[in-house]
Amino acid sequence: MDIATIIGIVSGIGLVIVSILMNSGLGIFVSIPSLMIVLGGTIAATLVAYPLKEFMSVMGLLIRVFIVKTKDPEKVIEMLMELASNAKKGGLLTLEKSIKDIDDPFLVNALQMTVDGAATSAIIKSMKQEISFLKKKHKVGWEIFSTMGGYSPAFGMVGTLIGLVQMLSSLDDPSTIGPKMAVAMITTFYGTLFANLFFLPMSMKLERRSAKETVHMALLQEGVIGIREGVNPRTLEDRLSIYLDSKKKDDEKGKEKGK
Repeated sequence: MDIATIIGIVSGIGLVIVSILMNSGLGIFVSIPSLMIVLGGTIAATLVAYPLKEFMSVMGLLIRVFIVKTKDPEKVIEMLMELASNAKKGGLLTLEKSIKDIDDPFLVNALQMTVDGAATSAIIKSMKQEISFLKKKHKVGWEIFSTMGGYSPAFGMVGTLIGLVQMLSSLDDPSTIGPKMAVAMITTFYGTLFANLFFLPMSMKLERRSAKETVHMALLQEGVIGIREGVNPRTLEDRLSIYLDSKKKDDEKGKEKGK
């Protein structure tokens, strides 16, 4: 569970509600027609821009905003080092036993190809294709949320214009001007709120998730190729260390100096 996402959404909504309650009741900010215009219009425009299949696939990616399974690069490198050491000692066929204990389909497929004697170029091609497919799939997800973040305020303005037209058409009844003006402003409020608290932040979060997952897959690719080519485990570790963040790199250097 991504605590930052939960805290951000809950605190954002909470602060808005508290600020409203400090000066008025919450009821005046609830408008079903405004919600229909903003959310309905945003979804409708997004369906015009993207195929239905791509739009529906985003619903599956939405869970990544709240739940993320992060894998520590250090532990991944340790695992790859162990696999490399086993392959160096007993040959590539010894990897067959280790494959059963790995739950990453991307890594399992690459290791199985290695055990089956596939050429290095074939393994690289297969892994790059999987990485490319994943990047395209994730790109569609965060692009759609970004698009919705652009449409939402626009439909908020559409709702405002509708409210203003209705208000101006009934100037002969001053008692209706205030309520209609309030509804007109609420649609802009909804559009801005949905865009800046949900759609755009979710787009950015998915983009960052995609980047991290791509780096993880690149790390696995580098490790598998090293194992396939019989690279010395210690040399392979040096190659893979570039995937550690700067803090972890400094920690590793400190440990080496202390030895």
